[in-house]
Amino acid sequence: MRTRDEIECWLTDMDGVLVHENQALPGAAELLQQWTDAGTPFLVLTNNSIFTPRDLSARLRSSGLNVPEERIWTSALATADFLKQQSPGGTAFVIGEVGLTTALHEAGFIMTETNPDYVVVGETRNYSFEAITKAIRLLLKGARFIVTNPDATGPSAEGPMPATGAIAALITKATGMEPYVVGKPNPMMFRSAMNRIGAHSENTGMIGDRMDTDIVAGIEAGLHTVLVLTGISDDSEIARYPFRPDEILDGVHQLLAREPIESDQI
Repeated sequence: MRTRDEIECWLTDMDGVLVHENQALPGAAELLQQWTDAGTPFLVLTNNSIFTPRDLSARLRSSGLNVPEERIWTSALATADFLKQQSPGGTAFVIGEVGLTTALHEAGFIMTETNPDYVVVGETRNYSFEAITKAIRLLLKGARFIVTNPDATGPSAEGPMPATGAIAALITKATGMEPYVVGKPNPMMFRSAMNRIGAHSENTGMIGDRMDTDIVAGIEAGLHTVLVLTGISDDSEIARYPFRPDEILDGVHQLLAREPIESDQI
């Protein structure tokens, strides 16, 4: 088993690891600074496809975290990267926000409602029955079905709200077509992130707060996995799964160089 000392590059989830409800978690700012000072390649990952990296960088800055936009990798960017490799200069009908449309534009894709190569569904706060209907009809005419992330619900101040996975399920039910999902837990997202920073699985670590996305995808991508308990996972949640991360920490503060290692080595 690899030890943490062998890790030269890091991928980390954002919500539940670095921030919680727009508040920086203990040790997050210091860890990011530690990586920056040491020249350690890293990326902050999120399955949220609504925002551009610039938007997210500004959001993190308001929480007291300095993460340049080039250090942020979203499911929208991973989707655009995947589609660029699959069909350079292709066309797409998109249900999503600026984070997704910008990423696809920058990857050389053309947005169209006429015989697109792909129907791409991402996160949005403005799902339109008309747009969903159009997506269904285009898929039935031969377009291929791509989804940025599988999350069925997302958080809001009022409680859970339907997210990408829920809308994708509606479209699947209407067409009988299952989408290809690029974001976590597809290890494809981690591989594209590693390509972005020139990292290799042998010396890369993944920090996350969810067993069902961050940790399982990290394991499948061959990474050193670190679960932090500042998000949704606790001992009972961990016990539900047949796999285990390499380390379980109370929070990212335990990854700081000056901190003694008090992890559960598994």
